[in-house]
Amino acid sequence: MSSHAEILQDARDIDTLHEIGSRIAAADSFSTILQRVLDIVTDVVRCDSCFVFVRQDDQLILRASKIPHADLVNRLGVAVGQGLTGWVAEHCETVAIPAHAAVDPRFKIFHDLPEDSFEAFLSVPILCRGRVVGVINLQHRQPHHHTKREIRLISTIGFLVGAELELARMETEKAQMARQLEDRKLMERAKGLLQRQMNLSEEEAYLTLKKYSRQKRKSVREIAEAILLTDELNRTAR
Repeated sequence: MSSHAEILQDARDIDTLHEIGSRIAAADSFSTILQRVLDIVTDVVRCDSCFVFVRQDDQLILRASKIPHADLVNRLGVAVGQGLTGWVAEHCETVAIPAHAAVDPRFKIFHDLPEDSFEAFLSVPILCRGRVVGVINLQHRQPHHHTKREIRLISTIGFLVGAELELARMETEKAQMARQLEDRKLMERAKGLLQRQMNLSEEEAYLTLKKYSRQKRKSVREIAEAILLTDELNRTAR
């Protein structure tokens, strides 16, 4: 028979999975989902470090970290097949190392990450329709034996959040592409206006926008908007 402690633990595990399931249709933002994955994973397993990598083509980009890494989040990438993280993504298999993780021949050291000196390492794939869309990494400073329960729960979290994470990532990329297209249109309109008003070539108008951007310490978009708004106000005042 199961002990009282085991029954309570099973109940908590069910509550955790229920919470994840109840939020899958919440249509939260990409950053919100990433933070929720961190919160849930670190609640299930009391670890010293947790990373969430999200796949982008053949790269896994660090998108969230329990320990703040403002200079590395959204910048640090590892190729699929490279290091333990890349190995998990390539083979779609979980890796659990209780101690001396850095000794594993698959391990890749990032000198900017102090977590690479930690002892224990658990890495599980995040899946969407059988495809790896990310990887969750947990690390402990001291040796730590990952129980079957811990591995099973983190793996299940990877199964459950995969579709939601992939959808949010695609929507974010779509929004970024729309924003970039809008920026390009604004710049083209402002550039055309400068060409007509100042009798500049297309290249000269572009360089003028860049110069204003540097001088005013504002983005090219902001400069373009200001130029177009000024022109509109001038025409209205006539």
